[in-house]
Amino acid sequence: MDLNDYSKKALSTLSDGHDYGDISAKLMAQILGLVGESGEVAEKFKKIIRDKSGKLSDEDKAELLKELGDILWYVNAVSHLLGGTLEDVAEKNIAKLASRQQRGKLGGSGDNR
Repeated sequence: MDLNDYSKKALSTLSDGHDYGDISAKLMAQILGLVGESGEVAEKFKKIIRDKSGKLSDEDKAELLKELGDILWYVNAVSHLLGGTLEDVAEKNIAKLASRQQRGKLGGSGDNR
């Protein structure tokens, strides 16, 4: 599936809400949803380490991929609400990583390295 096709279909399921100052409830809900889904990935991964000695089953992989799909939905929604697209996010991320690679800065910490 093309990212633009995904984006359009996913945005058709975005619901409305109330505004809070300059932040719409819709944006707030999507940011919090993104954090929640990311936490679900971390929680599932933690349990694989804790309960399964780090052995990933096909079922574990499928569950993690399912949660990543939820994260993708939220990234798409947030980028749309901020006036961008999923493609914009992907292109900017690749440009950032390419720049870091060229400068030998893939490792380390900090957003602006």
